[in-house]
Amino acid sequence: MPVQEQILTDLLEAIEITDVRDLIIFNDDFNTFEHVIETLIRVCKHTPEQAEQCTWLIHHKGKCKVKAGSYEELNPMREAIVDAGIDAKIV
Repeated sequence: MPVQEQILTDLLEAIEITDVRDLIIFNDDFNTFEHVIETLIRVCKHTPEQAEQCTWLIHHKGKCKVKAGSYEELNPMREAIVDAGIDAKIV
């Protein structure tokens, strides 16, 4: 592979790697703190302390970034959170 092609390939791969997105959970009036905490521990592999802190932020601020990563890595987590009845989006 010519050097210029390799440089372009490396650059595109670096851009893909740095395309970090956020998984956001939004507040609602029907999910309990316990349910949200358990879901964050199960799906996002949060510690109980992390999950509780995120849940308080969701409650008081209306939303919280619970994980950062690529779309491919976050989408299965988003789907599992939504399947648990919690509003989540990747931005």
